[in-house]
Amino acid sequence: MAERQFTGKHFLAIFVAAFGVIIAVNLVLAYSAVKTFPGLEVKNSYVASQEFNDRLKEHQALGWEIRAETKGGLLILHITDQTGAPVEVAELQAVVGRATHVKEDFTPNFTFDGTAYSTPATLGKGNWNIRLVAKDSDGAEFAQRVPLYVKG
Repeated sequence: MAERQFTGKHFLAIFVAAFGVIIAVNLVLAYSAVKTFPGLEVKNSYVASQEFNDRLKEHQALGWEIRAETKGGLLILHITDQTGAPVEVAELQAVVGRATHVKEDFTPNFTFDGTAYSTPATLGKGNWNIRLVAKDSDGAEFAQRVPLYVKG
């Protein structure tokens, strides 16, 4: 029985195959990352950074706290003031979606019931973001991303 020798050709084949697998996996992951990237948060980050302190002061002056939950097929937003009392805003816009992609994003139509804002929504298990903009009667704007974890 002839003994096979490990030659340079064998080493080259193993080397090329190993790096071929690494490069293929990296290409697949890079494609996936670019395909699912939702895009830019702001059009001009420099301008947004210049306006940040003004928006922060406006938020702090309003003193609102926002909490989200799901219950009985509803997505519920609790907006409260410094005393914990419910706040009825003049305008409320929101986009609900996953943090990692935009294909499940939707714009809910919240209604105020005197204590909280609610809308029918069936959210799958996992992390969700609610990107909302609320305005008071004077036009002061409160913009916030509210994270929400939905348990199965």
